[in-house]
Amino acid sequence: IGLVEVLGQRAPEPRELILINGVLRIVRNHLALLDYGERDTLTGLLNRKTYDEAFYKVMAATMPPAGDQSSDRRADARQQHHFIGVIDIDHFKRVNDTHGHLIGDEVLLLLSRLMRSSFRFYDKLYRFGGEEFVVLMRGGTVEQASTAFERLRTNVEAYVFPRVGRITVSVGFTQLRPGDSPSSAFERADKAVYHAKQNGRNQVAH
Repeated sequence: IGLVEVLGQRAPEPRELILINGVLRIVRNHLALLDYGERDTLTGLLNRKTYDEAFYKVMAATMPPAGDQSSDRRADARQQHHFIGVIDIDHFKRVNDTHGHLIGDEVLLLLSRLMRSSFRFYDKLYRFGGEEFVVLMRGGTVEQASTAFERLRTNVEAYVFPRVGRITVSVGFTQLRPGDSPSSAFERADKAVYHAKQNGRNQVAH
């Protein structure tokens, strides 16, 4: 979302409006191209290649600014807990085998919409490929993160998908730790997903 404000001492003349609108079209097209390169084409969620950069930005937010040694800033940084969650659709291969990949794609699209309605607008939502999704949550406690992921799980369980009916998801999440890399944090969350699947699916593990 952006705003361009053009100020002047008088109302613009028609030829000036044409110029202003032309510049805005160029900017809009440029932003659309950038956005297209960062989005999964099916779901519209962020794609995997944007994950690392966002991860390091979140990690940087947990550290006080360089040279700032105040105890208050250090305490604030320690209280800013961030989380990564991995979401996997249970028995998704069965959906594709039974109903075909077109219906499977519709399930992925509808799941992405349920994710948008289940998380805050500033949480980062990704499709990593196949039926695997990732959430990068900024701020909050373990209990709040668990509540958010549980909200998604129940929203998915209650939703009736066209042709398919009801599906479930298994979710694993972990709190980001000092020194984490994008891959190490993801691996911990992925192990939590494996634990959820091994213990009955359709649940959230931490």
